[in-house]
Amino acid sequence: MGNSKNREDSFWAKCAYGLADIYGGGAFVVISTFFTVFLTKALGMRPALAGTIPLIGKIWDAVTDPIMGNIVDRTKSKFGSKRFYILIGSIVSAITFLMLWMNTGIKGMGHQYIFYTAMYVLFSTGFTIVMVPYNGLLPDMVDDYNKRGSFSGIRTVFSSLGAIIAGLVPTIIITDNTNAGLYFTVAVIFSVIFLVVILLTFFGTWEKEKEPVIVPFKKSFTQSFSVYKSFSFQLFICIFLAGQGAADFVTGLAVYYVDDVLNAYSGGRFTIMMGVLLLAQFSGTIIFSIIMPKTSKKFPILVGFPVRIIATIALLLFSYEGAPFAIILVLSFIIGLGMAASSVSIYAILSDMADVDELITSISRPGTVSGMATFIRKIATGLSSTVIGVCLTVIGYDETLASEKMRQSASTQVGITQLYVWLPVLLMVLAVVFAYLFPMNKPEYDVIKKEIKRRKGEDTSIATPEEIAVCEKVTGFKYDKLWNKKNATRF
Repeated sequence: MGNSKNREDSFWAKCAYGLADIYGGGAFVVISTFFTVFLTKALGMRPALAGTIPLIGKIWDAVTDPIMGNIVDRTKSKFGSKRFYILIGSIVSAITFLMLWMNTGIKGMGHQYIFYTAMYVLFSTGFTIVMVPYNGLLPDMVDDYNKRGSFSGIRTVFSSLGAIIAGLVPTIIITDNTNAGLYFTVAVIFSVIFLVVILLTFFGTWEKEKEPVIVPFKKSFTQSFSVYKSFSFQLFICIFLAGQGAADFVTGLAVYYVDDVLNAYSGGRFTIMMGVLLLAQFSGTIIFSIIMPKTSKKFPILVGFPVRIIATIALLLFSYEGAPFAIILVLSFIIGLGMAASSVSIYAILSDMADVDELITSISRPGTVSGMATFIRKIATGLSSTVIGVCLTVIGYDETLASEKMRQSASTQVGITQLYVWLPVLLMVLAVVFAYLFPMNKPEYDVIKKEIKRRKGEDTSIATPEEIAVCEKVTGFKYDKLWNKKNATRF
C-alpha cells in the first residue's frame, strides 16, 4: 500500500489520484454533448425517444450503484478494496464506451432504440465499476481536512482537463454531425485515453488497511439508501443535482443552440465556442481551488453561480443568426468560470460525507456513500437528457429536417434559446440556496472528527454543549442517537 504519510504531501500523488477523473469528467461531456445528437442527427431517431435512453440507464443504476457500493466495502484485496475495482473497471469502461457509439446499420427505429438502450446500460455498469470505488477512495487515503481539499482540487483540475479534451476533440473530428462513422472515431480515441488514465490512478494511489464491512447482502439496498438519513448528505445531494444538472443542460443543448439558433456550427465556430467554454472552466477550477482553502468548500458556488446566472441571461440578447460571435464567446467564458465553481465545491464536499455518515452509523463505509453519490450524479445526467429530448419535441424540433441538414423553424429556434438559458438558471438558483444552507465548514468538520475519536475511545474529553449542537446540526440526529449501527440497517 506504501507509506501514505510520506505521500500525502506529494504533488505527483495528487496528480495520480486526479487522473482518473479525466474519465469521470470527460465521458459525460462527450455523452451529454453528442449522444442525443448522434441518435437524432446521424441515425434519425426521434428526440423524445432518444432522450429516454439515458434515463433507462439511470434506472438500471438504481440497482447497480447501491450493490457496487456494498461490494466495495465488503471486499478485501491486496490492492485495497477500491483500487481492485478501479483496475477491473479500467478495461470494462474502455470497452463499453466504445460499444456505445457503434453504428450497426439497424434501420427500424424500435430496433435501434433497443440496441442503444442496451449499450447505454452496459456503459453505465462500466462507469459504476470505476467511479463508485474512485469516489470513495480519498477518505481511505487522507484524513486531514485541508489535504483532502488539496487532493480534491487537483482532481477537479483533471476533471476539467478531461472536459476540455472531451469538449474539443469531438468538435474537431465531427465536422459533419450526420456522419455516424465520425462519432465512432471519437469513441476509439477516448476509449484509449480512459483506459490509460484510470490505470495511472490505480498504480499511483494507495489505501489504508481496514477490515471489510460485513452486512447481510439482503440488507444491501437498505444500507445504501440509509446514507440519505444524514442532513448534510441530503443537502449535498441537492447541491450535486442542481449544480451538475445546470452544467448538463449547457453541454446537452450546446450543439442545438449553435447549429440551429446561431447557424454557426460550420467553419470551426462551434469548436471555438466549446474551447472558450472549457478553457474558462479549466481556469476557474484552478482559481477556485486556490481560493477554497482560504474560504470554505461551498464558497465557489456562492460566488461563481450568481455571476454565471447574469452571463447566461445576457445570452438572450445575442441568440440569433449573425449575432456578434465575439460577445457570445465572452459570455461563454464567464459561464465556463461559473461551471467550474460547481465541480470544485461538490467533489471537495463529497470527501467529507463519509465521516458524517460514520458518526451516525459507527461504520466507515466510504464506498457506499460514494456509490449513492455516483448514482445521483448519473440520475441527474439521465434526467437532463430526458428533459432535453422531451422539450425539443414540445417546441417542434423536426428530426427529419435535422438529418437532411436543414434549419429548424423560427419558433423552434426561439424555443431552443429559452431552454438553453432558463433551464440552467433555474437550477443554479436552487444550487445557491442549498449551498447557503449547507451546515459544514472546517470548524464543524473538526468537531465531527473529534467526536468520532471520542466514540472510538481515542479522545477522553467531554463534548461541550456547542460541540453537541454542531454534531446535531450537521447530522440531523439527536446526540444520543449517534454512533448506532441500526442507523445503517434501518431506513
